[in-house]
Amino acid sequence: MATDVVLREISKAYGEMKVIHGIDLRIEPGEFAVFVGPSGCGKSTLLRMIAGLEPITAGELLIDGDRMNDVPAAKRGIAMVFQSYALYPHMSVYKNLAFGLETAGLKKAEIEPRVQRAAEILRIEPLLQRKPKQLSGGQRQRVAIGRAIVREPRIFLFDEPLSNLDAELRVQMRVEIAKLHNDLGNTMIYVTHDQVEAMTMADKIVVLNAGRIEQVGAPLELYNAPRNKFVAGFIGSPKMNFLTGRIASAGAHIETAGTTIDLQRKFGAAGEPVTFGVRPEHITVAEGTGIKLADVRVDLVEQLGGSTMVYASTADGQPVALALEGQQSVPVGATITARVDPADCHVFGADGRAL
Repeated sequence: MATDVVLREISKAYGEMKVIHGIDLRIEPGEFAVFVGPSGCGKSTLLRMIAGLEPITAGELLIDGDRMNDVPAAKRGIAMVFQSYALYPHMSVYKNLAFGLETAGLKKAEIEPRVQRAAEILRIEPLLQRKPKQLSGGQRQRVAIGRAIVREPRIFLFDEPLSNLDAELRVQMRVEIAKLHNDLGNTMIYVTHDQVEAMTMADKIVVLNAGRIEQVGAPLELYNAPRNKFVAGFIGSPKMNFLTGRIASAGAHIETAGTTIDLQRKFGAAGEPVTFGVRPEHITVAEGTGIKLADVRVDLVEQLGGSTMVYASTADGQPVALALEGQQSVPVGATITARVDPADCHVFGADGRAL
């Protein structure tokens, strides 16, 4: 049965240095929650506090309504998958999967079906007699996940489990972990600095920055309606374009990149400095689409097959990236007109908050 996790005013300090600042969060039963943020933002520390590997300085951790602050890690019903795999090199895959159950005192008759079920779920039955050194990186990661599955935990925790894999394997393992969640239905909490992993896997994304939550929501909610400039710049690939500007006299117009744009909604007092944001994939160059943003000079073109990335500069030297559909012929050095739909544009105040 799926389990909920509740954090109430959770803080963590190492001496005088506070690294987690009063986090409130609820993860629903069966939810796949992803903690995402830049290196050093506190996401792994928060995960380790949930696991019981780091003591909680202040606040409460509740699992299924039970306070867990002082409950040992082994008794929390949690299994954790690490970045480093942490497999025993001298043991077979079967023994790696069974070892934790053996040390917990389970009988062979109980261990065997658990190991076989995990191997079947992860499609590693042919590997059970091999040693870790005989496995690829992706196979080792499956074994590490299998070792978590055999424990039949209430909650799975993943600490950047794919960061040691190459790009192709990361994509493959993302799909497999997402399928695993669908098959098992357990609550899962996943830590990554890769926002593509967060967008493609999560039911709920928790964006962290400097030990604080910036925003919590479904992937497309964060993509379409970022609460502030930090979230807007972190969620989405390629990264959102940011241009300096100010509110024009009408209050609904933004002056940026030498152009005045009517975004058809009120922003505030005229003259206030703002940041104008638009995603590369929301800029077009086709006549009759959207409204003019600016004439930009093409600095670099990347042909990616299914899309064309254009890196350009405005007349006042601000960089703008365009992600154009298909294979577009755009000469370097040419001047093109970047066009946008007002509904796809974002405006952030001097404090970074969305207006």
